Amino acid sequence: MFLKKFLGVIVIFVIFLALVSAPGFAAQLEKDELTIGFIKLTDCAPVIIAKEKGFFEDEGLYVTLQAQANWKVLLDRVIDGQLDGAHMLPGQAIGATVGFGTKSDIVAPFAMGLNTLAVTVSNEVWAEMKKNIPQEDGKPVHPIKADALKIVVDQYKAAGKKFPMGMVFPTSTHNYELRYWLAAGGLHPGYYTPTDITGTTDADVLISVTPPPQMPATLEAGTIYGYSVGEPWNQQAVFKGIGVPVVTAYHIWTRTPEKIFGMRKDFTEKYPNTTLAVTKALLRAAMWLDEDNGKNRQEAAKIFSKPEYIGADYDVIVGPITGVYQYEKGDTRPLPSFNIYFKDDASYPYYGDAVWYLTQMRRWGQITEAKPDTWYEETAKKVYLPDVWLKAAKELVAEGKMSETAIPQTDGHRTSTGDFIDGIVYDGRKPNEYLAKFAIGNKN
Repeated sequence: MFLKKFLGVIVIFVIFLALVSAPGFAAQLEKDELTIGFIKLTDCAPVIIAKEKGFFEDEGLYVTLQAQANWKVLLDRVIDGQLDGAHMLPGQAIGATVGFGTKSDIVAPFAMGLNTLAVTVSNEVWAEMKKNIPQEDGKPVHPIKADALKIVVDQYKAAGKKFPMGMVFPTSTHNYELRYWLAAGGLHPGYYTPTDITGTTDADVLISVTPPPQMPATLEAGTIYGYSVGEPWNQQAVFKGIGVPVVTAYHIWTRTPEKIFGMRKDFTEKYPNTTLAVTKALLRAAMWLDEDNGKNRQEAAKIFSKPEYIGADYDVIVGPITGVYQYEKGDTRPLPSFNIYFKDDASYPYYGDAVWYLTQMRRWGQITEAKPDTWYEETAKKVYLPDVWLKAAKELVAEGKMSETAIPQTDGHRTSTGDFIDGIVYDGRKPNEYLAKFAIGNKN
């Protein structure tokens, strides 16, 4: 009798050991209850889908999602520990690491996607721009360069008027892409200096911060004449009849790296298994979003339209995430490479993407002194964590949830590319050479 009980205990113990050794078992996690922040934009999609489709729970995580009022509040709450992680701007993590605005060690094991923003102008500005844009079959030829806006801005300057535009945060993708587009068209977007934290020194266009959901109302009020923001807030301007998106991220740079999942470095060091589990769940969400050419996107749009998530109407959200983009009433076009989450290695945290952000910070004066190429690489490696992504991916491959062919073979950089609106070639291994190519902006 004793022997049977003893053997029974041994069997139960062996089963327990097998369970706790299984990938994703909650007992392995150092912390299983997390609070994650996001901003109401379609590029927060992997976070929402990981929650709604049960991918966090599959990894033993119990996650509360919290929408944040603006990017500064989100960053502050990650830094002070109110949030365990967040849908975040790459420039926030990079800027905090180099000490621009605030100083903190923020890292990114996961990239949230590609090509999710656009630049919108008011109807009045568009009416003037349109006069300077070639037409084909009665519609403007895209991509639209800022050369067409320069003529309008010059008219405002001649009349003694300022030309204000909005973006979401000083170290945001939206700021850098807007500046890139303006400068490529001969418009100076302004420098940041030690005495000018607004970034408007020498500016032809005055760029200021507005939280994403407030962009349409600020445009309608006439406070700004245009803005750079993620979706659905460009489409919202079209649906409200107050503005026209003139260029998307895809047309400024065909693989614009948009957001990251950001966490404090000390969190990832204290809770490495939890960090890995979060990354696995986000990877599964990204795969679900891009599965079979986006077959799940309409379902995703319905989820995003819930008030606790993005909260915009389904009809406003669904176009940009299903490869259809409305520039103005009567002008809807295919845009299949917009809002990409997994394909084209969209979720992989490339060092080269971080280096590009650093070049733009230097170009516009947020980094005040020239740095050697080695500094750019070393700084990128402090922030982006491809090793965590790779470990998560390999576990998913072993579990039969991901194809091994989806793992990129890379040294952390993509091949050099000239797929920008101005055709200037970028090689992340040669940041100073890249900076020297621009007519407007700091060189090296």
